[in-house]
Amino acid sequence: QVHLVESGGGLVQAGASLSLSCTPSGRSFSSYAVTWFRQAPGKEREFVAGISWTGGGARYADSVKGRCTISRDDARNTVHLRMDNLRPEDAAVYYCAATARLPAGMVRTTEAGNDYWGQGTQVTVSS
Repeated sequence: QVHLVESGGGLVQAGASLSLSCTPSGRSFSSYAVTWFRQAPGKEREFVAGISWTGGGARYADSVKGRCTISRDDARNTVHLRMDNLRPEDAAVYYCAATARLPAGMVRTTEAGNDYWGQGTQVTVSS
């Protein structure tokens, strides 16, 4: 069993930057595609960004494209999500999820099919 741990959330002002991290416990991350989702109060969980297990094929939701960068550091067994120019509408609980056995370069953008999930980290953006 793999437990994912997100960190880096917090309260920031609009326009600020934040970097979230996702780290698995108990297993190497290197063979897993990793995806970030978020869920705002009263809304469904939505895709934010994903990266393949090879490190390529990064994909972003239109709402964050140009403001977010997803990257992985397999030496540190961590996937990062950097968010710049944060907006109040970015406020949500951010979750990372991991999927094994995807072809190289592929990213999972849906909730269904992910093998493991983290507990989430809260991001609050004040205007």
